[in-house]
Formats: sequence, structure tokens, C-alpha cells
Amino acid sequence: MAEENNKPSLGKGEDSSRGLARSGAIFGSMTMASRVLGVVRDMVVARYFGADAAADAFFIAFKIPNFMRRLFGEGAFSQAFVPVLSEYRQTRSLDEVKALIDRVAGVLGGILALVTLLATLGAPVVATIFAPGYVVDAEKQTLVTDMVRITFPYLMFISLTGFAGGILNAYGKFAVPAFTPVLLNIFLISGAFLSGYFPVPIYALAWAVFVAGAMQMVFQMPFLKRMNLLPRPRWDTQHEGVKRILALIVPALFGVSVSQINLLLDTVLASFLPTGSVSWLYYSDRLWELPLGVFGVALATVILPSLSRKHADLSKEAFSATMDWAMRVVFLIAIPAATALIVLAEPILISLYHYGAMTERDIAMSALSLRAYSLALLAFMLIKVLAPGYYSRQDTKTPVRIGIKAMVANMVLNLLFVIPLHMYFKVGHVGLALATMMSSYFNAYLLYRGLRHDGVFMPQPGWVLLVLQIAFATLAMGGVLWWFSPDTAQWFADDWRARAMMLLPLCLGGMLVYGLVLAASGVKFRDFVTKH
Repeated sequence: MAEENNKPSLGKGEDSSRGLARSGAIFGSMTMASRVLGVVRDMVVARYFGADAAADAFFIAFKIPNFMRRLFGEGAFSQAFVPVLSEYRQTRSLDEVKALIDRVAGVLGGILALVTLLATLGAPVVATIFAPGYVVDAEKQTLVTDMVRITFPYLMFISLTGFAGGILNAYGKFAVPAFTPVLLNIFLISGAFLSGYFPVPIYALAWAVFVAGAMQMVFQMPFLKRMNLLPRPRWDTQHEGVKRILALIVPALFGVSVSQINLLLDTVLASFLPTGSVSWLYYSDRLWELPLGVFGVALATVILPSLSRKHADLSKEAFSATMDWAMRVVFLIAIPAATALIVLAEPILISLYHYGAMTERDIAMSALSLRAYSLALLAFMLIKVLAPGYYSRQDTKTPVRIGIKAMVANMVLNLLFVIPLHMYFKVGHVGLALATMMSSYFNAYLLYRGLRHDGVFMPQPGWVLLVLQIAFATLAMGGVLWWFSPDTAQWFADDWRARAMMLLPLCLGGMLVYGLVLAASGVKFRDFVTKH
């Protein structure tokens, strides 16, 4: 009994829909602060560097370790580590939990250090693998290679940050991990401002990434120490918990992270397209990932520990109810968010990025890919909440099979879309976004079908009515946004103050219309924060 008292508790209501909604709101609000600052960061970067060759090179160099961050911080590692840690927390003593954390820290840190060393020494090879189209351009190749050497250690720092965040999330401490990315944005903004002091200005951003990674890792340590869970790394691959995590993590790389692998493949193919393509995809990708990061990642983060505990407690009905609740929230948020991004693509991009080095052509090209990516928002958010339905049960084989199918579909669709769109319309980058969109829906469908087949998820009554209510409210919102938005020429002509004065009322008005129409159609928002 004494050992049980040493275990931190989330409270009696931690697994209720109300508790999940509260946790999701905390995580989402902290993530929102980070993402909003991220938009500011992108505005500053766009003003200083635009979408030229140097910007393309940085986005590629940064995307490589950032892609790994998503695998370790929000993807495969978390999906393998959190369920095992949650099980230890439920069934083992505090000393056993500490032993697991120490050994995972040692093994993860050792592997990451080795990978970072090899990648830094082999930076030219890494640059060629991820940007093969730059091989024929010595200047671009040199830029990418140099910045890979600087930015790749970010992988080690941020993966250990994700490890620390996984511990905090498992114990219901969602705010700290959600706030941590703010530091990256602060350092990148500072790097852009200081870029004039560097012989090659773009290198300032690369060094900012390096420093930010180290600071994010250090930032979370005091909070772990306060919980008596600060790791003392030990290399021990024979520990029972470590062996289970290692067995889960390799397949999980393909499972929940297929969407990120597809986006990285888009970058590889974009290196063969005209200069600016990588940057156009980056700017549009960052905008549609704003609602995905705030809401999709928040939902996935808060339901994974809950689903893991319910699976350990053999509570099938509660497991299914949590999945159903999360999917309803996804539909409620993703559909109107995607519609708003499609209708207001140019106004948003112009208001945020059309300053300094960012040209009107860059805006037009980014708007095309933003609309294509926005169509995938619902699918990506569904993947975020469906995948934990497998990993919480420590089932990695099924998501692997699904992930491989989706990745193959994405590559085939890339070839079908990119070649003709580039040859005839000079917008090959849009083909990459369209292929990602279609393969993401294929991925989400297969995940959903698998959960139904396994009998662990049964949709609760009311889905058809809810979808119709959301569709009707979204149409009303979209009509208002389209009707009251000035034409593109006026957005280009105005300064940032006028743009802000037009865009802010549009967004708030659209949200108000959506909420009022939903309420008038009978949707009760309290149903999404109370236990079913």
C-alpha cells in the first residue's frame, strides 16, 4: 500500500470525457500559444528569406531532424513508450517505474548519439538522400550539407525532449510538454533578426535550431526532478520493459507516422521541381498543420494514456466510448477549419507572409498547395486519434501493414499527379499535396476498418445527424467567409494593419456563424465535455 501512495494520481475523473476534454483544453491552449508563435516565426522567416534557394535549402535541412522529432516526439516512440509506462504506473511500484525510465533514457540516448554522429559525419550523403534533385546544383548541395551538420543534433535533443514529455503526459502533466516548442520559435525568430551578422545569413537559422533543441531538453528536467522521475541513464537492452518498447517502436515507425513519411517524400520529390517549390509546400504545410497540431495532436496525446489504462483494466465499453468521443471532436473541428483555409487561402497567406522577400507568385503557388493540403485535414486528424486505438493495445503489426499500403499509394499518386501538373501547368508541387491528401484518407479508412473488425470500437448512435449538422453549419460559415472577403487585389494592396482589420473580423464572424448554426440545429456542446 505504501508503494501505491508513491504513485502520482490524475484524480478520479481522469478517464471521463470531461477529464479528457479538460486535459485536451490545457494541452490545446499551450499548443495554440506555441503554434501562434510559430506563425509569427514563419512570418519573420518569409520576410527575411522568402522562397529562394537558400530558404529551400534550410527547409530541407531542418525537415530531416524535424521529421525525426515527429516520429519520436509525437509518433512512434510515444506510441510505444507511453502504453508500457502507463502499464508500469498502474501495476508496478515507483522504484520499478524509475528503473524503466532510467534504462529507456540510456538506450534511447545511446542510439540517438550514434545516429547523430553518423549523420553529421555523412552529411553529404544525407543531403543527397533527402534532396537528390540538388546534386546537379553545387550551391544548393553545399548549403544543405552544411546545414545538415548544424541542425542534425537537434534530433537527439528533441527526441530526448519527447521522451521527457512522454513521462509528463503519462502522469497528466500536459501543459509543460505543450509549451516547450515555444522555445524553438523564440530562437528561430531571434536567428532571423541576427542573420545579418552571419557571412551566409541562412546559417543563422540553422544555429538557432541547434540551440533551441538543447534548451528544450533542459527546460523539462526540473519538472521531472520535482516528480522524482528525472532519469539516470543506464544502458540495459535486456530490461523487460525496454525489450517491449523496442519491439513496439520499430513497426510503429510506419504506423502512426506514415503521414509524416509521405510529407518528407514530398520534399524529396520537390527538390526536382523549380526553385521555390520546397518553400511553397513549407509555408502551406505550416498553416494547415496549425489546427492539426493544436487539436489533433492534443487529442492523440490525452487519449493515449487513457486508452492504455482502459485496455489494462479490460474496460472495452469505456475504451470504445473514448474513441467515439475523440472522433466526434475531430469532425466538429476539422471540417470547418479545412473549409476556412480553402476559402481564405490567399487572404491568410498575404496577411502573414507577403512582406519583404515574399512575392505575389510565391503567395499564389502556396495558396494552391494550401487548398490541397486542407482537404486532408480531416484525414490527418482522424489518423491522430485512430492510431492510439492500436498502440494503446500494444498492437503494432496492423498499423505497419496499413502504413505500407498508404505509403505505396502515396508514391503512385505522386507520379500520377506531379508529372502532368508540372508538364502542363507548372504546378507540380500541388500534385504532391493532392497525393498526400488522397493517401491520408486511405490510411484513415483502413485504421477505422481495422478497429471495427477487432471489435474494440463501436460508433455510438447519432453520427449521421451530427455529420449533417456539421455540414450545414460549415456551408453557412463558408458562405459568409466567401461573401464578405474582399478580392485578392485589395488584400495585396493594403498594408498589414488593414489586412489584420479585415481578416480578424472574418475569422471571428465565421466562427460565430458556425457555432450559432450548430446550436440552432440542436448540437449541445456540453455533450462533448460530459461523460457518455
